[in-house]
Amino acid sequence: MKNIPIAKPLTGEEEKKAIEEVLASGMLAQGEQVAQFEEGFAKFTGAKHAVACGNGTLALMMALNCMNIKGKVLVPSFTFIASVTSILSVNAKPVFVDIDPKTYCMDVADAKKKLDKDVEAIMPVHLYGQCANMDEVRELAENNSIQVITDAAQAHGAEWGGEKAGTLGDAACFSFYPTKNMTTGEGGMVTTGNDMLAARMRAFRDHGQSKRYTHESLGYNLRMTNIHAAIGVEQLKKLPAFNEARRKNAEYLDTHLDVDSPYVHHKAKHVYHQYTVRVPDREAHIKQLSANGVGYGIYYPIGAHKQPLISSDVFLPETDKACDEVLSLPVHPSLKKDDLKRITEAMNTVK
Repeated sequence: MKNIPIAKPLTGEEEKKAIEEVLASGMLAQGEQVAQFEEGFAKFTGAKHAVACGNGTLALMMALNCMNIKGKVLVPSFTFIASVTSILSVNAKPVFVDIDPKTYCMDVADAKKKLDKDVEAIMPVHLYGQCANMDEVRELAENNSIQVITDAAQAHGAEWGGEKAGTLGDAACFSFYPTKNMTTGEGGMVTTGNDMLAARMRAFRDHGQSKRYTHESLGYNLRMTNIHAAIGVEQLKKLPAFNEARRKNAEYLDTHLDVDSPYVHHKAKHVYHQYTVRVPDREAHIKQLSANGVGYGIYYPIGAHKQPLISSDVFLPETDKACDEVLSLPVHPSLKKDDLKRITEAMNTVK
C-alpha cells in the first residue's frame, strides 16, 4: 500500500527546463529570473511591488526591519514560530492574541483589548489558506494609526472580499517552501503598495546598496537566486490550477467525512494550504490514519506563547484548545479519487 503524504510539491518538465536555462546562462544569483518572478507575483496578487528574498522568515524580518518596527506587535500565538521570531529579530515585542475558534485566525476583539500606546503593528496570519478578518484588522489599524503586516505564508491566491492576499495591508509576506501551494524550493516574497518601502527592502536584501558598492544603509544578503526564481515563474503559472484542485479535494472531504468541515467565512476564498478539522480524540484518528498509510499533520501542537523560547503566562483558551484538537489531512493537488476515499474511510472508522 502506497503511503499518502500530508504534502507533496508538484513539479514537471517546465521547472526542469527553466533550471537548465539558468544553469546554461551562467547567471545563477539574483538577476533576470528574479525580476520576472517579482513582476509576475505582483501582477497575480494585484500588488504594486513584490520583493523576493531567500525564504518566508526573511520576508517577515525584511518587512519589519524596513517598516522600522521597534515597539509592540499584535500577533496570534497559534502560528508557525517564524511569525514570532521575526518580531524578536528586530528587538520588538510580540503581544500574543487569541484566535477565532472557527477560522483559527486572529481574534481581533482580543487584539483590541491588548492594544496600548506602544503597539506599532498588527500581524494577522492567514492560517491554513484562509484570510484573517481583514475588515476588522484594517479598522483597528486605521483607528489607532498602526501598521498592518500580514503573514500570508499559507495564503497564495487566497482572497478576502474579492481582494487577494498580498494587497490587504501595508505589507504581506509569503513563503515558497516545498509544502506551500506553490514552491521555489526555498524562497520568500514581500508585496506592498508603498514605493518607499519597496525601495528600502530592495536595498536591505542586498547589503543596503541601491547601486553597486555604495552602501547607504544597513542591509544583509537576503537575495533569492535565479535558480529558485525560475522554478517560481513556472509554479506561478500553475498556481490557479493547483488551488482549484485543492478546493475540489476539500469539497470531497467536506461531503464524505463524519467530522465537521473547516469553517469558511462568507467573505473569504479559502485555498486550503491545509485541510484542518477538530477531533477531541485526536490520537485515535492518528492511529487509524497511520494504519492506513495516510499522512497527517498537527499544525500546531504548542502555541508560540508556550514555547521554551517564550514561556509567556498569557491566557489564550482558544489557542490552547486548538493545539489539543486540530488535525490536518492531505488535500494537495496530487491526490487521486482513491486517495481521498482512503483518507475519509480511515477517519470515519473512529466513532
